Amino acid sequence: TANFPEQVVESFPSDIPTGIYYGWACVGNGDVHKMVLSIGWNPFYKNIKKSVETHIIHTFKEDFYGEILSIVITGYIRPEKNFDSLDALISAIQEDIEEAKRQLDLPEHLKLKEDNFFHLPEGKIVNNC
Repeated sequence: TANFPEQVVESFPSDIPTGIYYGWACVGNGDVHKMVLSIGWNPFYKNIKKSVETHIIHTFKEDFYGEILSIVITGYIRPEKNFDSLDALISAIQEDIEEAKRQLDLPEHLKLKEDNFFHLPEGKIVNNC
């Protein structure tokens, strides 16, 4: 899971509803992977600040702290909600991941994986990061 810094979260358009989304993610100039994105306050953990958390559906060999994370949001899964237990939260996350995988295999979403947006020129700085 990769969390966006507070300054990035604050720059997200305010009219994007909180909830769970799916799309594509790329770390640095690496491969593009399926992802699930949570936008909101994570009520189970009683967060007081809005967060944007990206769960990349891929196992990386090492941490990627400090790398540029590029995402394309292609669809919406469900609204943000609270859970009665950690097990219920984990179960919902697994269902969200499976839904994202199904949706991202559809041709209209699959074509976005190859978008030029994900191919940064070497050494390019994005948003002063």
